[in-house]
Amino acid sequence: MKRFSDFANEPLRLEGGKTRIDSILNKDIKITGFNFKKSKYSKNDSGKYLTVQFEGEDGVKKIFFTGSDVLIGQMGKYGK
Repeated sequence: MKRFSDFANEPLRLEGGKTRIDSILNKDIKITGFNFKKSKYSKNDSGKYLTVQFEGEDGVKKIFFTGSDVLIGQMGKYGK
């Protein structure tokens, strides 16, 4: 018999303090989770936004949000 957890597909709950994406430019980060959601303010072609959970050089978990279609596409392709 299969368990509910075998087929449940709930997105991860991402935790951490919010930070601006420009504060991590040109820095090494370790991505620990991400998810996509439909945006209320669809200014991009995908109509989605991306939430990324990461650990910075200090090891603290943080998250950032972006509507960048380039990052959304890359996470969809390589982030599996």
